[in-house]
Amino acid sequence: MGQRAVQVVVTGRVQGVGFRWSAVDRATSLGVAGWVRNLRDGSVEAWVEGPADAVAEMIEWLGEGPSWASVRHCHVTEQAPLGISDFHVR
Repeated sequence: MGQRAVQVVVTGRVQGVGFRWSAVDRATSLGVAGWVRNLRDGSVEAWVEGPADAVAEMIEWLGEGPSWASVRHCHVTEQAPLGISDFHVR
């Protein structure tokens, strides 16, 4: 499988629960690159790119989040990879 990139917006109780730092840990373990940040409306936005299978696993994780989060919705938009080399909090 080739490279894949997605933009993901996650809604629910996803801020103030360690979501971003847990996402960094998960992304690092999967070997995907990108970033994650809080949005003003209370949602979390992530950019994920890398091997298609690893990106799919990260999307699945984002749809659940860490155990103390409560994800309501996970909206995924396909994008063109940007060649990012690490995963970090913005």
